[in-house]
Amino acid sequence: MSTLIQYSPLHTAVSGPASRYVLETREALLTYDTEELAALRFSIILTARWEASESEDLDRRTELREELALLRKHYGDMIDEIAMTFGVDQAIKAKEEVERTVIVPRNMELTMGTSSNREGVENDFGL
Repeated sequence: MSTLIQYSPLHTAVSGPASRYVLETREALLTYDTEELAALRFSIILTARWEASESEDLDRRTELREELALLRKHYGDMIDEIAMTFGVDQAIKAKEEVERTVIVPRNMELTMGTSSNREGVENDFGL
């Protein structure tokens, strides 16, 4: 028996068309989850900057700190979900890729607006 057949039962050269579909679907789902992880990372970075900004009042900074804690928890849960679905190696690769590629430029405007304008800004961003 070929070692290819024995050790790689889901390899596309060994498997049929249905297996190729399953592999392509898995890759698409992993890509989607990685993009979601990247969006969470972006939100974490931006929220952390807002929370650290001196232009926000104390109550708003407290609120941002709580939101930041929830975002970080969700980020960790998303990594765990990727690990359970696609394997630990894929989760590590996705996390490293996201942390290497997701950046928020330092010169990006950090103000969310005055409290009277904030509601409109949050609606614009779907918050």
